[in-house]
Amino acid sequence: MSPKEFISSRAPDPVGLYPHARQVGNLLFLSGIGPRKRGSKEIPGVKLAPDGTVESYDIAVQCRSVFENVRAVLEDAGARWEDLVDVTVFLTDMGRDFATFNRLYAEYFAGARPCRTTVEVTALPTPIAVELKCIAEVHSP
Repeated sequence: MSPKEFISSRAPDPVGLYPHARQVGNLLFLSGIGPRKRGSKEIPGVKLAPDGTVESYDIAVQCRSVFENVRAVLEDAGARWEDLVDVTVFLTDMGRDFATFNRLYAEYFAGARPCRTTVEVTALPTPIAVELKCIAEVHSP
């Protein structure tokens, strides 16, 4: 069976040449998903300075937006939030944002929890502070 690609009609457009997700067998691999809003360059919780640099950001607002974008991709590809088996988290400021991210993550993953790795990166492709890379299991109907 050849891999299937998915582009979500609800998640933000990819910033590069890649699909939102790709299914191989019963595994669904999501590309990195950030907090941007579909159809715009708006980043929830981010205030940009006139020169385009980040003046301030609210990590809680960004986290909630990322979780909703991941949920949209999962659903559009035939999976559910509960089907996530592995999540890689990229934060641009671990010291400042980890505790808030962890608290919100616990709210969104109150039931079965996927495996998780959290790493700090110096930058992400757009002026965001968090991005998720996920793997889910797709169940046959």
